Amino acid sequence: MGVFWSNLASLVKQRCCGKIKKKVGAARDGHPEEEEGSDSWGLFFKLQTLEIATNFFSDSNKLGHGGFGPVYLGLLPNGEQIAVKKLSLNSRQGTKEFTNEVKLLLKIQHRNLVRLLGCCIEGPEKMLVYEYLSNKSLDYFLFDEEKRATLDWKTRFEIINGIGRGLLYLHEESPERIIHRDIKAGNILLDEQLKPKISDFGLARLFPWDDTHVSTFRISGTHGYMAPEYALHGYLSAKTDVFSFGILVLEIVSGRKNHDDSLEEDKSDLLSYTWNIWQEQKALELVDPSIETRFNSEEVVKCIQLGLLCCQASIADRPEMNAVHLMLESESFTVPKPGKPGYQGRVGRWATYSSTTATSNTKSSEHSDSTAMTNATYSLTSSVDDYPR
Repeated sequence: MGVFWSNLASLVKQRCCGKIKKKVGAARDGHPEEEEGSDSWGLFFKLQTLEIATNFFSDSNKLGHGGFGPVYLGLLPNGEQIAVKKLSLNSRQGTKEFTNEVKLLLKIQHRNLVRLLGCCIEGPEKMLVYEYLSNKSLDYFLFDEEKRATLDWKTRFEIINGIGRGLLYLHEESPERIIHRDIKAGNILLDEQLKPKISDFGLARLFPWDDTHVSTFRISGTHGYMAPEYALHGYLSAKTDVFSFGILVLEIVSGRKNHDDSLEEDKSDLLSYTWNIWQEQKALELVDPSIETRFNSEEVVKCIQLGLLCCQASIADRPEMNAVHLMLESESFTVPKPGKPGYQGRVGRWATYSSTTATSNTKSSEHSDSTAMTNATYSLTSSVDDYPR
């Protein structure tokens, strides 16, 4: 394991030293040494600096708990607030995700992606240090009856737009193509102006530009946001993120979780309910009542239509993120009519997906597959989260 982290340190140093000359002089106030004119972060935070910044990782500084460990609020000596993501000691799987997140975030930078400031690999628990976003995550607002009233339609539309721009960057504009694999309300952070930033790249993976998809035995993500072909068959592509984005758009419009057992059966699944009222030409019934009448009905209908389009059962019928961006940004761009989506019903199966399936043992390895999607049904691993609460 020591060699493992040593290799990571070498990777970071190569990235930081090979691009631009470093500033002369030592790091100040415990902040990692930075590069002159660089658009990337410097090297490493000292463990002592992070301990003092977070009041020795006290419960009062705890912001929440992610898939692989807790997140703490910290205050650096220079007055800068930070968020420190700590890898749990008992999370063997998390070590890989931690390293994956560092490698990916070294390669990317965009206004709609959370900014990585550095990392700490001194102690037994490895840590990532991020910019602190004071408004927490989107689900903190969206799924709270009182807080979501502060999100008017204009703000929600801008949030949808921002998430779309971030995904477009990951899929088409970053130095290497990246599939996030876990787009959901809990992974969208909001800044002081409620502008969205995609976070948590622990499950993300690099995707070769010339590949249309890969088939994987290791399925990771969150129920309710996962595309059916990925959840059932391990078929991963950029359209996997597009499906998740579609679900998230419908949640933002409605202020509802994608699945709610407290509702009547015909309303509990957000995607199927949206499709039903869309067919009845009652799409505006989906709108969050807290918005009341203060919204642009054409924009709302376009977003509902786009959400359904992104969630089509057929991968080929889902738009790519560059098309999604055009549909959101352009008033003249016509959004195609959606067909029946690939939704997950109450029993946990996708109602519109049909194929002859055979059972296959779950394996930990991954492999590329340039042929059609296999009919084997793979078991879900422990990386899959239940419906977000």
